[in-house]
Amino acid sequence: MNLLQRIRKFLHWESAPKPDAKLLPEVYPHLKAFRLPLILTVMTMLVGTVGYVLIDNFTLMDAVYQTGITFTTVGFGEIAPVSDAGRIFTITLIIAGFATFTSAIGILIAELNRGTIITILKERRMLYKIARLKKHFVVCYHNDYTLEVTKQLRKNHIPFVVVDPREEIHEWAREHNYQTYLKAEPHAELSMLKAHLASAKGLITLSASLADNIAIIASVRLFEKEHFLPRPYYVISTAESMSDVEKLKKLGADTVVSPTKLTAQRVSAMAARPDMENLLEEFLYKSDNPLDMEEVEVPKYSWAVLKKLKETHMRQITNTSVIGITKKDGKFISMPKGDVLITSECKLLIIGMQRDIRTTKELLRKRTKPKELRFV
Repeated sequence: MNLLQRIRKFLHWESAPKPDAKLLPEVYPHLKAFRLPLILTVMTMLVGTVGYVLIDNFTLMDAVYQTGITFTTVGFGEIAPVSDAGRIFTITLIIAGFATFTSAIGILIAELNRGTIITILKERRMLYKIARLKKHFVVCYHNDYTLEVTKQLRKNHIPFVVVDPREEIHEWAREHNYQTYLKAEPHAELSMLKAHLASAKGLITLSASLADNIAIIASVRLFEKEHFLPRPYYVISTAESMSDVEKLKKLGADTVVSPTKLTAQRVSAMAARPDMENLLEEFLYKSDNPLDMEEVEVPKYSWAVLKKLKETHMRQITNTSVIGITKKDGKFISMPKGDVLITSECKLLIIGMQRDIRTTKELLRKRTKPKELRFV
């Protein structure tokens, strides 16, 4: 990075990310209606200028100026004496100018009432906002589930894009504060490109229709293959019956939530342990809770690979605790002891303060043994 690039970065002068030009809806085809008034205006100005030069021997600049003030009917008067023929020509020019302006205003009002141009400009502005997102979630379809999910994403400062094909999405977006949204079919490839899915962390589809969820999951996995993405998306879906849950998982969903099963588990837990009723909400869902729990993947190149858990001294360095380890083959070890070996691409279930968990992630991404181990 040269000096100029560093200065631009320091001053935040880098150009903002832009959507692909192919995704931007075209405005120009809808401006064809303005061609005729524009041509008539140019032709009237040209004829008026030539007429004043030939009839009353005006200079070119005087002729252009006289034509302009006459054509626009501003009423500035004559800048030089005009003959009778010139006055007749002026009257004709005023009538032509009035007719041209009237038609132009009529076309402008008709296009604005149609709303097409305004809709296109709003979509273009929205695509520029979406292009700036990274590590966001694409949330498909607006419903009661989506409403609650987006509230939690907003509280946790996780960006998202809501995609819904219904006309009411504009009203819902204003009502529920969707900063980024699209009116489009979520399973279409063009919609995924517009939602900037290539830079997204994952996709959430919570449609009441199983067919919609299946179509979106299949489309996302196909999108990954066709665009050669290095890492698969994290896809979350919902299903009512357990057979549908298994079906969606086989089709490619990473997590499938069953509202029926969750409700039954919650009610049974409340019946068995009434004093623990609000513990889950307090611990996991409240944004002002300093404690957090997260699963952190250990990269292949990490210095911690093939070391025992106690040798990492993670608790002393970052003040976090490992309460579970998921091996690469999916086997889960709860409350692991210090002699458990950390393997490549395993996932550590870590509990601690949010800033301490971020420190743990940075620590595990290092290739060489961290300096902090000298002091423990």
